[in-house]
Formats: sequence, C-alpha cells, structure tokens
Amino acid sequence: MAASPPPSPPARPEPRISDSNRPVVEEFRANGGRVGGPFEGADLLLLTTTGARSGREQTSPLGYFRDGDRLLVVASAAGAPRHPAWYHNLLAHPLVTVEVGTETFEAVAVPLEGDARDRAFAEIVRRAPGYGEYQARTGRTIPVVALERSYAAAPAGASTTLADKLVEIHTWLRGQLDRVRAETDAYLDAHADAPQRPPVGLSLQIRQHCLAFCDVLHFHHTSEDGGMLPALERQHPELKDAVRRLYEEHRTVERLRGALVELLAEVSTADPDRFRAELDRLSGELLAHLDHEERELLPALSAIPFPPPGPGN
Repeated sequence: MAASPPPSPPARPEPRISDSNRPVVEEFRANGGRVGGPFEGADLLLLTTTGARSGREQTSPLGYFRDGDRLLVVASAAGAPRHPAWYHNLLAHPLVTVEVGTETFEAVAVPLEGDARDRAFAEIVRRAPGYGEYQARTGRTIPVVALERSYAAAPAGASTTLADKLVEIHTWLRGQLDRVRAETDAYLDAHADAPQRPPVGLSLQIRQHCLAFCDVLHFHHTSEDGGMLPALERQHPELKDAVRRLYEEHRTVERLRGALVELLAEVSTADPDRFRAELDRLSGELLAHLDHEERELLPALSAIPFPPPGPGN
C-alpha cells in the first residue's frame, strides 16, 4: 500500500497589506503587474517581508531598478526621517518574496554598502531624479537594497516525491552555506593587511546570507518536527529509532544555528584564523546533519508523492 502523505503544516495567515496599498496590490495582481494612476508606466514590484517583531508577513508595492541579474529597491519612504518598516523587516529576515509582472520568486535582500551603495544610488538618481530630492530632505542615508534570487528553483513538476523535495531544500541550504563561507573568506582576505578591520565591508552581505540560511533551516526543521517526522513514525514503525535521533539532532542543529549567527556578527573584529576555524567547524556539523538526514529519510520519503494529492484524489 502506498504511503500516505504527511499532514500539511497549518496555513500561514495572509500577508498584511495597508489600506493605502491594497488597491495598488490588487490592481497589480489582476493585471499582470501593470497599474494605473500615479504608478502608470512605472517599474513596480511587490515585496513581501516578515515582520521583525511580529513575525507576520507584509506586502508592499515598490519601484525597482534592474542591475544585471539583481533588482534594486530604495528605502526612501519619500524622504521621511526613518527607514520604512519593510527595510527593518528584511534586516531581521532577509529571505523575501518578490512579485514582478506575473512571476513570483524568493530572494535574499542585501542592502548595499559603501561605494557600491553610492554608485548604485547615483545611477538610480540619474534614471529617477526624485530619489535625489528624497535624499536631500532627510538626514539619513537612504538604503539601496539588492534582491538576489535565493536559488534556481526546480522546474514545476520536477519534485514528484517528498524525497525529491527534501533534496531540493538541502541543496539550497548547502549552496547558501557555501556562499557564506566564500564571502567570509573574500572579506577576510581583502582586509588581511589592514591595520584595523573596518566595521562594515562585506559584513552586512555575509550577515544577510547567513540569516537567510538560518531562517530556512529553522523553518525546515520546525515543519519536519510538526508534520513529516510524526507521520513517518506512525506509518513506518521500523524508523522509530531513526526519527527519535533526528529529533535530538534538530535540537543540536538549533544550537549550532544560534552559534553561527553570533559568530558572523563578529566578522568585522574576529581574529581571522579563529574565525575561519569556528566557521569551518560549525559548517561541518551542519552539513553532516543534512547528510545524515538524507541517509535516514530518503528511502521512506521516496514512496510519498509530492505535492500531496488534493481532497478526493
């Protein structure tokens, strides 16, 4: 008999949309990204962030600029004295959802720093002078944020079993962790001869990719603990000991996740040799967990269809 799919996690509440933005969002989605009124003809996207304090998602329409494979958005708030709420949200939770035209994808939001920010902002002002007026009326430096696709999602239908989906998620996690390590090496190598380490450099970029990795890892394990693993334990009694070990590993990984966030927060001041050694140690433990999880789970998950069949199927 075919294995039953694990229960789906509880549906998340719909993202908040402010009353003033709701008509724009609805028109955007109804017309494939085109809107009228004051935004007619503008390059507009919808950015969904996770609340820094509330944890509730929020969707905001924003103008954007293309920069190679990236999209740039500007936290101008029309020159207000404070950064907009969506900017504070993405600093806390860098993994965001982007809607452009009829396309929706996940991205990692990385504020640009130093000369990179200044060059990008100058080009944006050249294309849209109003942003220069916003900067002139506020004492804060208006952030420019790059939206980088988080990973090349598998084509629709590529994951036909839960095993396929697990491998897809793990591939993203491995790639993101490799990127954090590569960016850290580049940052430390670039400043190896500096008398004092600068307080920024690539540290914010590293932090954003690290937090994106940590957010996905936490969500992935929470979903497993709340749905997939209990279902596997019921449906495959022979896996009981393996599932129990995975619960224990998840607690260990959660501790490692916190240690990784703390470690990367010190990238601008840490001793390079100690920092690299600690990052390698934590990365090695996290990657070993992903390998172990695949060895224990993939055979059973290969019999479970993905996505789960709908009601009546």
